[in-house]
Amino acid sequence: QVQLVESGGGLVQTGGSLRLSCAASGRTFSTSAMAWFRQAPGKERRFVATISWRGANTVYVDSVKGRFTISRDNARNTVYLQMNSLKPEDTAVYYCAASRGRFATTTYNDYDYWGQGTQVTVSS
Repeated sequence: QVQLVESGGGLVQTGGSLRLSCAASGRTFSTSAMAWFRQAPGKERRFVATISWRGANTVYVDSVKGRFTISRDNARNTVYLQMNSLKPEDTAVYYCAASRGRFATTTYNDYDYWGQGTQVTVSS
């Protein structure tokens, strides 16, 4: 069992930066692939970034490549999403997710545990 708590969301202007954190409890964090998804109002929850269990492999959706960086600290049971050069279209609720598997995956159904989400709003 893994419990996830996100933090770090907020209101930022276009071009600004935020760093999201996801603190995990449970013994399986260090062997779980982790990911960030986001859900804009009226839209489906969509993949943003994923990282493998040791952090060696990462995958990003095309729209955030070069602007967002996912990382993890297994000693702290925490995964991060550094978001730079933010755009209004990045506005969404951001969710942290944990997989039962070790390998980075972009597939929604591969993630079994979810946080409650943190709001990110980018003003134009």
